[in-house]
Amino acid sequence: MPTHTVPGALPEQTRRHLQRRTVAVLMLTQTVGGVGMGAMLAVGALIALDLTGSDTWSGMATTMITLGAAVFALPLASLAARRGRRPGLGVGWTMGAVGGTVVIAATLWGLFALFLLGMVLIGAGTATNLQARHAAADLASDRSRGRDLSIVVWATTVGSVLGPNLIAPGGRVAALVGLPPILGPVLFTTVGFVLGALLTFALLRPDPLLTATRAAASTAGPDEGPPVRLSVGAVLRIVAASPGALLAVVGIVAGHTVMVAVMTMTPVHMSHHGAALTVIGLTISLHIAGMYALSPVVGWLSDRLGRVPVLVAGQVVLLAATAVAGTAGHDEGRVTVGLILLGLGWSFSLVAGTALLAGSLAPAVRPRVQGVSDLLMNLGGAAAGGLSGVVLSQAGFGGLNLFAALFTVPVFVLALRAVRAGR
Repeated sequence: MPTHTVPGALPEQTRRHLQRRTVAVLMLTQTVGGVGMGAMLAVGALIALDLTGSDTWSGMATTMITLGAAVFALPLASLAARRGRRPGLGVGWTMGAVGGTVVIAATLWGLFALFLLGMVLIGAGTATNLQARHAAADLASDRSRGRDLSIVVWATTVGSVLGPNLIAPGGRVAALVGLPPILGPVLFTTVGFVLGALLTFALLRPDPLLTATRAAASTAGPDEGPPVRLSVGAVLRIVAASPGALLAVVGIVAGHTVMVAVMTMTPVHMSHHGAALTVIGLTISLHIAGMYALSPVVGWLSDRLGRVPVLVAGQVVLLAATAVAGTAGHDEGRVTVGLILLGLGWSFSLVAGTALLAGSLAPAVRPRVQGVSDLLMNLGGAAAGGLSGVVLSQAGFGGLNLFAALFTVPVFVLALRAVRAGR
């Protein structure tokens, strides 16, 4: 594992200045892009339910977003490795905006298949939001990597918490332009992604990954050099050979899978029990606050206490979340508490896992491995989202939470292995 604190030969003062600028720009783009994410999460399943009349098919909304994030994770990471973070992130935000436009058209025309395609494209925005945390780590020192990437994750809080609460004002905006009220949040999704793209292309200069790569290439160290192109199989072998990297990837995937499985069907569950749209929107916004609001604290803890303990703590919080939400029944307050804990457990898993992964890899292979990690993360979420509607219809909300909790088991097993290996 590399032990350097400054990427390559880049002077420390220059690195700190560039890192501060990079983090500030990423925070800005995450804020506006987060509006798009949060707004879509609040109404996606409800639009699908309107189009199909089926609880099972309603789960496909979030599933397609997550699947889209998986589909675009590796291409966007590969684009970043070749051309830099700016085009990688900018193209992702742009494709998400196209997806919002497609969703609006599909809803107006009543075409569910086209709606699903639009949701896949919106997944590109989700992939971009997730990959921004890697950009925050490009120029970070080993001592502050968790803090820096967690600040960028935290910046999503403002937009993501605001997004689900835009259902009512979004409806009024939609009415002004002649659209059904439920499409109001989708308008905010599209605008948020457009702003994310424009700000990325205009402000993310100099490119953090290209700067770090040039600095690393100026040294003769064997672990530092330009990013190398690896097949998915080669990446998986690299991950499997490192207990720390394997734990990081499995922890990230498990945390996301648990979160998506439960969160996807929560609006449908609450709707069945008569909850108002405003209550559903508040619950989802508080869940997203749990995901992002405390991430700087999580980053600080991972830098101070260690990435493995914080990652394991995240799995414990996820178990508590599924226990609270799964036994809530008609109690809207308990469902909300469970969803807040669900978001917090996800934050622990993502922040600590991402920092552990970056610290377990040589710089030359990081971008590609990070892309594969995000690919697997979103595939796990897509599978869980796709199954969540079926599990809900067959086993109820309690059974769905029990199903989700099982995904934490491999993380505990691998954490013991990593500790024994001296991580």
